[in-house]
This record gives sequence, C-alpha cells and structure tokens, in this order.
Amino acid sequence: MRQELMSLPKGLADDVSRNLVMVARLIDEDPEGAYGYSRVALRLASRVAAVREAAGFAAYANQKYSEALAEFRAARRMTGNVDLWPVMADCERGLGRPEKALDMAGAPEVQKLDKPGQVEMRLVAAGARRDMDQLDAAIVTLQSPELASNSVQPWTARLRYAYADALLAAGREGEAREWFAKAVESDKDGSTDASDRLAELDGVEFVDALVEDGNEAEVVVDDVDMDVDVDLDEEDQGLDSDRVIDDGIDDEDDDDSAPEVVASEAATDEVVETVEIVEVDDSPQAGGKAKDDQTD
Repeated sequence: MRQELMSLPKGLADDVSRNLVMVARLIDEDPEGAYGYSRVALRLASRVAAVREAAGFAAYANQKYSEALAEFRAARRMTGNVDLWPVMADCERGLGRPEKALDMAGAPEVQKLDKPGQVEMRLVAAGARRDMDQLDAAIVTLQSPELASNSVQPWTARLRYAYADALLAAGREGEAREWFAKAVESDKDGSTDASDRLAELDGVEFVDALVEDGNEAEVVVDDVDMDVDVDLDEEDQGLDSDRVIDDGIDDEDDDDSAPEVVASEAATDEVVETVEIVEVDDSPQAGGKAKDDQTD
C-alpha cells in the first residue's frame, strides 16, 4: 500500500493515508464512520487499488453489498490478486444470489488462495448452501482436514462454530453441543458466542439483575429458585452468578459520483507512511453475511 500511495503527490498521499487510517480504526466499532472516511479517500484517489479495497470493506461492513462487490472487482482488476475472492462471493450471498457464490467456490481462483483464504471460501460456500436450505450439504462442505485438525489456527474457532451451528440447524443437537464445546476451546479472543450457545444447549440461565422484594432477592440459576436474605444496608454485600467475477462490468471511477464527505478534524495530522487494512475477516468480521452466520 505504501508503494501505491507513493505514486501520488506527497500532500495528496498524506490526505489519503489519514483517511485510510481512520477506516482501519473505525471499521469494527463504527462502520458508518469508517464508510464516510472511505468515501473521502475514494474521491481523492479512486485509481489506487488499496483505496478501492478499503472502500469495499467499509461498504461490506455496512451491508452495502452491491457497492462493496463493485469496489472489490475494481481492486482485483488493478492488482490481479485473488485474495478478495471469498468476500466477493459473500457479497453475492448478501445480494440474494447464493448460486453465484457456489459457482465462485468451484472456480479455479480458489486454488490460488492461501490456506486462510480457502477456509474462508469453505465457510462462504457452506453459508450459501444454508441460504438454499441445503443443510446436509452445508455440513458436508464444512467437513475438512482443517475441521478435524487438533491444531488451533486463526480460523479454527469460526470453522468449528459454523459446523456446530449447521449441525444444530439439522436437528443433530448432541453433535452440535460437542462442536460448540470445541469452538469454545479454540476461541481465545472471543470472536464467536460459542460459550453462550453451549450454555443455552445445557439449559443454563444466568441472571445478573437483582430483584428486590423487601429484604429478599430471588436468584435463578438452572431453573433452581433460591431465597437469599440480603442486608441492603451492607455496602459489600453482592451476588455472583455462577460472501463469477464479470470482467465485462465497467469500473466506474467517476469522482463526481461520490457523495461529498468532509473528513473529521479529529483525524490525526501526522503523516502516516504505512496503512494496514484488515483482510476479510477473520471479520467478515463486521456487518457481513458470513459473520451473521456465526451468530444466527
């Protein structure tokens, strides 16, 4: 990316880099804000592949799948890189075209992906099968050496979670519980809600609120009622609860078509020489179709 920005005049490169930095900072917590900064960068340097890619991810995080797909296609034409293939397929899912996503999953481009990219493509393909109510096919799609491996990789928790969720949707509750438990074991950064899903299958209910009735409070855990005397005057008293690429589609680089967005004065005035844009997620993780599958 740094090399791409060096092709721009220095002042312009600085402005573009500041906006890209803000896209990277905000895309998870404030997707709308990230989208605004991406539009500014796109207006300033629409012929830079990194800018098109960043704009694609910002649109993807806001579920603007048609716009995201157009930006990803543009970036791919500029670089010839296949890394965006899985997220492009997931955009097809988001647009209600799971058949196209499956076509992309069987395309030669998939063989050019690295291991994380191939796992991501498998997740997208399984999601497309579920979109088409093909639960058994979705389960088979997720069965792979990566799923069976005991080695924990960045994609392991999400792959196990997707498999458990597909099993549960197919009515195979016992197997689903086993795989949710395995997902919990590998989910060190809390990228999924596997622990909550596991507790739900076990019938565990955690109640955080204290319901007061005079000097008594009722705590409900695992459907067991217990009356606990609480001295309300004691300060220390508490309770603990145990997404086919069409090269015929024209790349629309008309800068005038981008809505006018004014970058926030809060953006740093420092010159940023290196900008990193998060890849497909381990992501999707913000606002994307594949991400939604993890938490259905």
